[in-house]
Amino acid sequence: MTMQNQNATMLDALCGSSVRVSILDRLSSVDLCTFNSPEYAVFPGFCDVHVHFREPGFSYKETIFSGSLAAAHGGYTAVCTMPNLDPVPDTKAHLKEQLDLIKQDGLIHIYPYGSITMSSKGEALSEMKAMAQQVIGFTDDGKGVQRDDMMRAAMKQAKQLNKLIVAHCEVNDLLNGGYIHDGDYARENHHRGICSESEWKQVERDLALVRETGCAYHVCHISTKESVELIRKAKAQGLNVTCETAPHYLLMDDSYLQEDGRYKMNPPLRDRSDREALIAGIQDGTIDMIATDHAPHSEEEKSKGLDGSSFGIVGLETAFPLLYTYLVKENIISLEKLLQLLVTNPRKRFRIPMTTDFSIWDMRQSYLIDPEEFQSQGKSTPFAGWKVWGKCMATVCDGKLVWLEKVRNSK
Repeated sequence: MTMQNQNATMLDALCGSSVRVSILDRLSSVDLCTFNSPEYAVFPGFCDVHVHFREPGFSYKETIFSGSLAAAHGGYTAVCTMPNLDPVPDTKAHLKEQLDLIKQDGLIHIYPYGSITMSSKGEALSEMKAMAQQVIGFTDDGKGVQRDDMMRAAMKQAKQLNKLIVAHCEVNDLLNGGYIHDGDYARENHHRGICSESEWKQVERDLALVRETGCAYHVCHISTKESVELIRKAKAQGLNVTCETAPHYLLMDDSYLQEDGRYKMNPPLRDRSDREALIAGIQDGTIDMIATDHAPHSEEEKSKGLDGSSFGIVGLETAFPLLYTYLVKENIISLEKLLQLLVTNPRKRFRIPMTTDFSIWDMRQSYLIDPEEFQSQGKSTPFAGWKVWGKCMATVCDGKLVWLEKVRNSK
């Protein structure tokens, strides 16, 4: 089967023949004749439900423009932006500041979250009703909602508004000043650890509240085997719950840690047994989607080692090549499964339209990940120097060319 026939078959399976015909027709109509070859793969625009674009408030880390350009470079045409901003989008007026920037500078489809609580402090509900029509869901990402009564009230409100509660699960009382996983590396190198229970205990609490309220609920960036099992059981019981994990939790564990801030993220890289449970979770459908948790920081903020650096790494520009190379090419999952995790599942759960946006990939190209080639202002990644296959040559969003790779003559 030629690559063109494979493209058509895969697009049919993912999004239906009518969308597939539109994508392929649009491909022939835009000025991308360089890639009019059966050797290139065409994929529907990827969708990431968990990114940080840092505007308004922290444009020295990332902007709407640089973040959306990084997304386009990675084949993404739809993203959902987290609310840890200044001002936090907790009122309609505060949300408008972000929406104006998105309208002005966004290159792709950008769907903001509203916060669950005012200033994401967990003390009073945000103006959820006023923001509902303009946000993709509600989250206090970066912080767990600590009070049971506050999360219960948020879930009841979200259910009335027909919106998702998207939870960063973390029990503050169990953190104990930790900053990497409470495992062998932490003990051997005298670091303060974050226990797994700090994540799964709040997942457990939230699932009990979902049973009580009937809220539609999504768990951010799960990293522990206990979280996987709790969500697997909840789904079996018919609860309206989905979850995501990130590429770094699938491809790394705490044995990969080095004394470098680019290995510091929240939740942290866990034990090998956790990584194996996450892989099993994407294989059996417990984990619905893969999100990058793209979280850029300045070079200074990431240069203070494991203890002093800020939590977070970038991921939009490396996600597909890494997952294709180390999951698909290693026969851990199929390419069709990967595209479900990156395209159809997130769009379906978050009710993001399946558009005719697409990206074009040269799957024959291998290269070493080089942060200096990133379009993001953030350069911190634990995957620097990893060999990957697949380079995004072009991305088209709403009929506009939003990324075009410089074509290098290999002869």
